[in-house]
Amino acid sequence: MSEEPARSDAEAMIAEAKKALWVMVGLLAVLWLVQLVNAPTGYDLSREYGIEARDPTSLPEILSSPFLHFSWGHIEGNSGPLFIFGFLAAYRGVKKWLGVSLLIIVASGLGVWFISPSHSVTVGASGLVFGYFGYIIVRGLFDRHLIDIVIGLVMALCFAYTFTSLLPSEEGVSWQGHLFGFVGGIIGGWLFRDRRPKAVAAPDPATTLLPRNLS
Repeated sequence: MSEEPARSDAEAMIAEAKKALWVMVGLLAVLWLVQLVNAPTGYDLSREYGIEARDPTSLPEILSSPFLHFSWGHIEGNSGPLFIFGFLAAYRGVKKWLGVSLLIIVASGLGVWFISPSHSVTVGASGLVFGYFGYIIVRGLFDRHLIDIVIGLVMALCFAYTFTSLLPSEEGVSWQGHLFGFVGGIIGGWLFRDRRPKAVAAPDPATTLLPRNLS
């Protein structure tokens, strides 16, 4: 068996991993630039472009809220896990990661919009963090890649304590965004799974009818 296909696959994966690294660096840079503008104004951007529960005019803010935070501690707490989980979610393909990210943002945002307390305003990247976490856990099972199964198991064990944030616990923490982001990541693992072509069975000589010659 030739080693060329395996080598080209490895090179392609390394190239995608490099893209994923820079994409996550860029995403974090955007978050921190927004924070640098937002913090001196007393977080006016967060109040204006955050998700207000069950306010129809606030539905577009589902797309802006993950890029905003309410304190330096808030963005610091999200940045590390976002980088780690985001990179692991993207290293097999940035295009697929974009689709998964959009699904997670919408799922998390709708969950916040529907069931958060009335008049509350929610912002933060934690919905994305939990979405990537869910995606990483199940991706290997759906794609049947051994390395991704191992990564999913390791992440689930190392960050098992994060599962407690999927249920109501600390006041002021959006468990709704966490839970629906996590579910969105699991759904993304299924929707964006690798679809391999089904093998076509060779015809059985014993049952194959030979064509008759017509005179």
